[in-house]
This record gives sequence, C-alpha cells and structure tokens, in this order.
Amino acid sequence: MIERPLDLDAVEAFVRIADLGSFTLTAEAMGTSQAAVSLKLKRLEDRLGHRLLERTPRHVQLSLQGAAFLEHARELLAVHERALASFTGKRQRLALGVSDHVAGPDLPALIARMAAHAPQLLLEIRLASSGELLQSYDRRELDAVVVRLDMGRSDGELIAEEPFAWLAAPGWQPRMGEPLPLLNLAQPCGVRAMATGLLDACNRPWSEVFVGGGVAAVAAAVMAGLGVAAIAPRMLPLGAVDVGPWLDLPALPRLPVMLHTRIRAGERGGRRREALNTLAAALKSAVRPA
Repeated sequence: MIERPLDLDAVEAFVRIADLGSFTLTAEAMGTSQAAVSLKLKRLEDRLGHRLLERTPRHVQLSLQGAAFLEHARELLAVHERALASFTGKRQRLALGVSDHVAGPDLPALIARMAAHAPQLLLEIRLASSGELLQSYDRRELDAVVVRLDMGRSDGELIAEEPFAWLAAPGWQPRMGEPLPLLNLAQPCGVRAMATGLLDACNRPWSEVFVGGGVAAVAAAVMAGLGVAAIAPRMLPLGAVDVGPWLDLPALPRLPVMLHTRIRAGERGGRRREALNTLAAALKSAVRPA
C-alpha cells in the first residue's frame, strides 16, 4: 500500500512555527487563522506518528522528533520551490527598504527567514533612515519599506510597537554638573528628534558627544562608555543598563514599526507578499517582551 504524501502546507506551517516560536505569528505570516495552523500541524503529526512540538502556555519548542524532522522539512520545501521555479522562468524581484533602527542586529536572521520561505525571490534590500526610505518608496524605487515611525502617514500597516530606553554601559557614571552625554544616529532621525525633544521639554541639559552612521556604531559607542542612547534594548548586547529611572530622565514611548507596501495578497503579489508577511511576523517575534 502506497503511503499518503506529506501535505506541503502542513510542512510549511511546521517550519514557520519552528522559526517564529508562535502559532499566532505563523498564522499571520501564512495569511490564515491560528486554528487552521493548529489543524495543519495535527495532521502532519498524525501522518508522521510523532509529536513535533511541545506546547506550554507561553512557549513553543521542538520535540526531539521535531528537531530531527526540521532539516528534512526545509529541504522538502526548497526542492518544491525549485521545481516550481523551473517552469515559471524569471524570478520575481522584491525591492525592500528596512530602517537600520528597525533591523539592527536582527538583519541576518530576518533575511534568512524571508529567503527560507520564498527562496525563488530575487531580494534587493536597502538600509537607510525611515525618512529616506519613504521618499524612495514614494518615487516607486522600492516595493515596500519597513520604517520606525509613521511620519504622520496613514498608508502603513502596523507591525509592532517597540519599547525604548535610555541605555548605557555597565558601570557608566555621569559627570557631576555636566549635560547628559547623548549618543545619536546621524540626522535625519526621528528617534533622535523625539529623544532630544523630550529632554528639552523637561529642561534637561544635554550634549551630543557621538553621531553614528548606523545602529551598530551607536551600540558600540554605548558599550564603550561614551554616554547614553535612546534606543531599543534589543539593539544592544546583554548587560546594557537602563539609566532612565536612575537619572530621572523622561519616559520614552513605545514606537511603531510600520510596513508600507503596494503589494497585496493574490496571484500577482504571490511570493512577494508571503515574504513580507514572514518579515512582519519575524519582527513581531523579535520585539515582543521576553
């Protein structure tokens, strides 16, 4: 008797859950419901005769059988994509702009997840400030942009709202009587404008002592002990200290991460929209509180 073939949609759901660690985020990435994802996984587990995931109220992790199956699942999906691509001809191109203030150290993982779930796409990724990316998007140079601030626009999709903090290196001490030493990204930067505006509003003296061309440079300056940066905690190594309460600095708001795109779900959007959904889900996973 010939065994039933594996359901590729179910295999894809399993791989996405393994990558994102969440049924909810997987459902969003696949454009379906959480119940549908759970049903796909159950059918796959029934077909294989093994439990692939261990579930708790807060976490999802691979079982021993799931970890063993994951590499095979990825290979199966990749072979399927290559087979389809051999008949569809030219690769679809996705020109994507991502704010450095959003991507940060997570950029390699974000690219890997997009490529894993849409391997036949030609990915073109540009890093710049939110304002620069939105200008390129409006000139139709980019198919989609992921930016830190909504810039007063109403055409974006909210991906997540991320906490910010006043962060410094362990053991850093302010100098008595001197302005707060600030470490900022180069202008134009919406986060810089927000942070300095809050300090000015409460009459807190500050002095810009470092300007970085990217988040990695600002993070390095923080850990080198040069001063304080208003930045998302995930941008810095473990050990960075939130000095806001200690120095009585103004509270920083959670800032939105927005997706702007003209690509919609459907036949023509196809894999490009799926790749954007995967990116959005991966970012939600990255910014959510531990």
